[in-house]
Amino acid sequence: MADKRDYYEILGVTRDATADEIKKSYRKLAVKFHPDKNPGDHTAEDKFKELGEAYEALSDADKRAAYDRYGHAAFNGGSGRASGSGFHDPMDLFSQVFGGAFGGGFEEFFGGGSSRKGSGKQRGSDLRYDLEISLEEAARGVEKELEIERYVPCEPCEAKGSKGAGGVKVCSSCGGRGVVARQAGIFIQQSTCPECRGAGETISDPCTSCKGDGRVQRDSRIKLRIPAGVDTGTRLRSSTNGDAGVRGGAAGDLYVFLHVRDHDVFERDDADLFCEVPLPFSVAALGGELKVPSLDGQSSIKIPTGTQGGTVFRLREKGMPSLSNGRRGDLNVRVQVEVPTKLNGDQQEKLRAFSESIGDHNSPMQEGFFQKAKRFFDL
Repeated sequence: MADKRDYYEILGVTRDATADEIKKSYRKLAVKFHPDKNPGDHTAEDKFKELGEAYEALSDADKRAAYDRYGHAAFNGGSGRASGSGFHDPMDLFSQVFGGAFGGGFEEFFGGGSSRKGSGKQRGSDLRYDLEISLEEAARGVEKELEIERYVPCEPCEAKGSKGAGGVKVCSSCGGRGVVARQAGIFIQQSTCPECRGAGETISDPCTSCKGDGRVQRDSRIKLRIPAGVDTGTRLRSSTNGDAGVRGGAAGDLYVFLHVRDHDVFERDDADLFCEVPLPFSVAALGGELKVPSLDGQSSIKIPTGTQGGTVFRLREKGMPSLSNGRRGDLNVRVQVEVPTKLNGDQQEKLRAFSESIGDHNSPMQEGFFQKAKRFFDL
């Protein structure tokens, strides 16, 4: 999955947009992509979730300030365990924003019955899991088994919440709608039904295993395939592997946020890798072959005679694969000439003789420097 999109881009507003402009844009787009208006359209559902997350972050002054400063990293956790995503259920957020403005409920607003009306089923929560992997795993792709604690369907009652088939009944207080309304002047205010707690149903013989919830908490193992080319901040979605829904409701999704560990040898810049390798003094002067590390094992580069410290050699397509198209970046090797620190007497004599034999006529860097600095020495 590609990196998360910018929240301002998702809402279609500029970074200096006012709170009213942000809310107005959210209301317009949330109605457009609401699941009840787009039944069975998973793309619309994803956009609806994305809108909810973006609006919740930018509608809160503190969260917006943190996002403006740190981006998506402001909301990243580091627990390594699955947990609530840090944002409210997009449906609940939608209800909070629109409130009771539509009187008889959302079925009037969308021109038909809402999928949440009278079913007793509620979608499960999305979960978040922070996973750390190595650079090598990010380069090749890897399958990981995640252990998470989540709600799963209750087996004894088959997720119905009731011992028997006749134990589930429509709530008499709200008529199965899950909300109750009252007149407040010219407005009609809606609130969650206190009798059924928004489920729209009551259970006369709740299951002893799940207490009528239709789900229980268990440790689960989930296999996740991580594609090659991911980087820190990449978010992957494991569909329906979040919490199971209440009484057979749809399961939420599991969002896995990746963190690639720093490497001992390589530094990464998108698909390119960089490293520094020591170059023996003799090879720098005489030229030769230098063995260097790469993600594919050992590679070699040809060192020309008179190579200077700091020279960078590029090994094409020896870097990281791109997550978008699979093409590999380059490996950039910067050599640092290694000067001997311990010489015996014989070696010192030979080095002095070598230095005297070449004089100042074979040091282009030194000549260039003193030519530029000549005016300082003439003072």
